[in-house]
Amino acid sequence: MNKSVACIGMGVIGCGWATHFAGQGIEVHAWDPDPKSEDLLKRTIEQAWPSMERLGLGENASPDLVFFHGRIEEAVESCSLVQESSPERLELKQELLSTIDKACDAECVIASSTSGYLVSDLSSDCEIAPERIVVGHPFNPVYLLPLVELVAGPKTSIEALNTAESLYKDSGKVVLRLEKEVDGFIADRLQEAMWREALHMVANGEATVEQLDLSITAGPGLRWALMGPMLTFHLAGGEGGMAHMLDHFGPSLKSPWTRLEAPELTQSLRNAVVDGCIEEAAGRSIADLVLERDRGLTAILKTLKDLGNEFSEKEQNCE
Repeated sequence: MNKSVACIGMGVIGCGWATHFAGQGIEVHAWDPDPKSEDLLKRTIEQAWPSMERLGLGENASPDLVFFHGRIEEAVESCSLVQESSPERLELKQELLSTIDKACDAECVIASSTSGYLVSDLSSDCEIAPERIVVGHPFNPVYLLPLVELVAGPKTSIEALNTAESLYKDSGKVVLRLEKEVDGFIADRLQEAMWREALHMVANGEATVEQLDLSITAGPGLRWALMGPMLTFHLAGGEGGMAHMLDHFGPSLKSPWTRLEAPELTQSLRNAVVDGCIEEAAGRSIADLVLERDRGLTAILKTLKDLGNEFSEKEQNCE
C-alpha cells in the first residue's frame, strides 16, 4: 500500500499534521487555497523540528517530504490517507470532503480533523464511498501530542476504520478508537466541561484566570499526564480503590460545586466504573500504581524545574 498522505487545509492543524508525517518519514501532499499557507508550513517545520528530533524522528524523516499542489485533485491522487483540516464550518467541510471523495483512489481513507462535527453530518454529500469517511481528531501541537480520536460514523466500514487506525499507529500516534458517534468525542467533552466551569467562576468573580490555570498545572494536571482522571480517583480511594471512592464520596456528587448536573450514581454505573478501573490496572495493585505514579510525577516535576517552570511562592499564593 502506498503510504503517502494528503493534507488538505494548511492552517495550524494541517501544518501540524504535515510536519508530523514528514517527521515520521511519510511523504505528504498538501493543498490550501491560501498562497500564504506554504510559508506557514515552512515556519511550522522550522519551529517543530528540534523538539521532534529530541523525541526521535522516523526513518528517512525530512522536511523535503512535503509537496504543495495547485489543485486539490493532484494532492489526493494515489494517497492512502487524506487528512482534511479546513476551518470549522460544516458546509465548507462537506463540500471539501465531497470533492475529495470524487477525486481520490477507492482504497483511500478520508479523515477529518474536526473537533466536534459528526461523521454522519460531514459525509452527507459524499456519494462515491461514504463508508471510508472517519474523524481523525488530533491535539495541538499535532507534531508532539500523540493522541488522535478516531471516530466512525453509521456508514463507516470496519475496513476503513482498521486502515485508518493502522496508518495513524504506524506514524507514531496513540489511537483512541470510537466505533459509535459521540457529540464532541471524548477528550473535547472533558475539556469543554472544565472550560465551562472555569468561565462560570470568572464570570461570578470566584477565581481569576491565573488561579484557574495554576489549579490545574500545579495540581491535577500533573497526575493526569500519568494516569488520567479515572485511575487518579481509583488511587484516591486508598486500598479500597474506586469502589471505596464511589461508596464513600458518591453522595457528594450532588453537592452544588458544579454548574453541570451530575449523573445518578446507580449500581450499574458504580459497577461499570469500578470494573473499568480494575481492568485498566491490569493486575497492578494500588501499591504498584502509587509507585508508578510517584516515579512519573518525580520525572515531570524535575523536567519542569529544569525548564525553569518550577512553581514559585508567588504563584502558590495567587490573590
